[in-house]
Amino acid sequence: MDIQQKDLSYFRLRLQELLYTSFPEKAHDHKFIEQRSSWAANAYEGAFRSGNPIDQCDEIANYILFEGLRFSKLDTIFQVVCNEFDTIMADEELRPFTLKMFPVCEPVFSGYELTDGFANGPEFDLLYTEITGTIAIWIEENGLQ
Repeated sequence: MDIQQKDLSYFRLRLQELLYTSFPEKAHDHKFIEQRSSWAANAYEGAFRSGNPIDQCDEIANYILFEGLRFSKLDTIFQVVCNEFDTIMADEELRPFTLKMFPVCEPVFSGYELTDGFANGPEFDLLYTEITGTIAIWIEENGLQ
């Protein structure tokens, strides 16, 4: 039981770290966190008991733990802010400004089917351009504040 509990804690912490840094809209969804962590721990244990090598057990558990969490809206906005607006603000302001822009840019994402592989697809450039424009208009209307 201690080993399973430790595994569950490990997966929970890994998932929480990702959610806090890249998916703030899910960071406080305790049911989601507990369920995914439990599934990943069980998958790891099952893969291990079936004789799979450790790296394959990790791969199986990670697939379950991070499914649907490969494309991050926040990371995309942060990428735009860093690439397009970094000259108008200090480095330490980039992340806070990105968090401020998250709700402003949220409607832009609704026009796209966001999958784990979206960032590698052809529509990503269109999304990137739309987010850049949305942020530029917001700055023009509101300043950096």
